[in-house]
Amino acid sequence: MSSDDSFRLYADRIEKHNPALHAFLDLRLEDAEAEAAAAKTRAERGAPLSAIDGWCFGIKANIAVSGLPHHAGIAAYRDVIAASDAEIVKRLRAAGAVILGTLNMHEGALGATTDNEAFGRTHNPWRRDFTPGGSSGGSAAAVSAALCDVALGSDTMGSVRIPSAYCGIQGHKPTTGFVSNDGVLALSHTLDHVGPHARDVSRLSATLGVLSGQSITLGKADLSALRFGLWDSSGDVDLAHDVEAGFRAAVERIRKSGGETTPIKPPVYDYGKSRRAGLLVSEVEGAAIHDERLSADPEGFSEAFRKLLEWGAGRPEADIEAAYDHVAAVRRAAPTAFDDVDFILAPTAPQTAFSFDEAAPANQADFTAWADFAALPATSVFTGLSDDGLPLSLQVIGPEGKDAETLSAAAALEALFGAPPMPPGFT
Repeated sequence: MSSDDSFRLYADRIEKHNPALHAFLDLRLEDAEAEAAAAKTRAERGAPLSAIDGWCFGIKANIAVSGLPHHAGIAAYRDVIAASDAEIVKRLRAAGAVILGTLNMHEGALGATTDNEAFGRTHNPWRRDFTPGGSSGGSAAAVSAALCDVALGSDTMGSVRIPSAYCGIQGHKPTTGFVSNDGVLALSHTLDHVGPHARDVSRLSATLGVLSGQSITLGKADLSALRFGLWDSSGDVDLAHDVEAGFRAAVERIRKSGGETTPIKPPVYDYGKSRRAGLLVSEVEGAAIHDERLSADPEGFSEAFRKLLEWGAGRPEADIEAAYDHVAAVRRAAPTAFDDVDFILAPTAPQTAFSFDEAAPANQADFTAWADFAALPATSVFTGLSDDGLPLSLQVIGPEGKDAETLSAAAALEALFGAPPMPPGFT
């Protein structure tokens, strides 16, 4: 399919599905159509700019796209128009990407439901009135519903991988520093990472290569040659029955394919303590980032988000220092987790997608936050559907700096479990 045909397909699907899904917020389809036509011309001349030339992208609303609102899902920034592209958007454009528009997200990137008071809720394509996860819920929903080829999200304690899991697609959080955060309206300068969502690992890999400016080549990973550490939560995490059963079944398939597995506990990481430390770091840094706007327009922040920021800013210095010390200790200890294994496998989230009528579980990020603290690459991989018809997922976590190897292992798992299917009603 040519790039202009692909663009027209996505534009039609956005017109048809986005009003109910509410993944895209602001569109630039006229400019995108011209970009797709230019990509087609380059392809016909045999001179594409890159492997992603002509691919259609959605961009999370905390990442600057020149000429579009740049608000990170916060009403106080609603009228802010990006004067220039974020560094990663510049790289996408230079590679020939077609930028369709910006995507909904959980307010300020501090939360995992994408039920946004100011900009509306994004529905999970697999089940209406269920969360797509967050904070990159619009990004994952758009890819899951095939409204774009790839979407960019950001991940502070799991915000690329959790929505990828809930929406039944693949998502990658890079090694810390691998992808620029310049032009991202941040939540936490310490923990934020930008990463891609896609329906297949090869698109994650090609996109990451452009975002990072480094060559990312998927190797042909042989599961029988890999040693996997199995994250052992030993009852410390309240796993939903379908997630526990799905992870157990996925691991059994990996073993039958020759993969070696060994139970492992991430060193120093402690679920409750680590969760509170990560949240406090995020709240303290978020309060500093938004201080001026929060003072000038407090009503431009939802009461829930405002209270989180104010709580973080008001904590005793000793508590804040202890939170940073804990995050640093987790990172220092992380390399020892790979002394005897190549990668670590864990459920992506302890539960599948849930109804907006339910309270968000406190433990959503218990399996994802470790990679953010520890600076590790991690890829969420679709593994099948629960008995209730909702997506299941695991994440493969690699050593720091081993993004290509982690993605190669994820590709081998994708080949084992099969490509993510389309949600009912979106075929």
